[in-house]
Amino acid sequence: MKFQLDEPQGGNSISRHDGQCVWVNGQPHRQSLLVPWRGEVQTWNVKRFEELGEAHFQQILTLKPELVVFGSGAKLRFANPRLYRGLIEARIGIETMDLAAACRTYNVLASEGRAVLAALLIDDSAPAA
Repeated sequence: MKFQLDEPQGGNSISRHDGQCVWVNGQPHRQSLLVPWRGEVQTWNVKRFEELGEAHFQQILTLKPELVVFGSGAKLRFANPRLYRGLIEARIGIETMDLAAACRTYNVLASEGRAVLAALLIDDSAPAA
């Protein structure tokens, strides 16, 4: 009988989330973050949805994902496409979801071995869950 781990070997996994914190590989993160399928989790220096700018999405390009799952916070909000034009021009797909859906979707895609990146906005102006 063959046994396999539920977590991808050497990859990142989101184990838990609420409106104010996301746990990646068992470690809590209370600031917005970028979670690549492999490698180091990075702080994403954005505190509120309204602060999003082109530079925030340009930071994603350096990690070279094939797909970005953008968790827009506790509720679904769509960023202006001009902000992520660099991703579109680099032929990197981007899907927008609320934080909970983004975490679930990221885990599924990462477990399939996809080069996915979760860009998770933990909005400090949102009420605690």
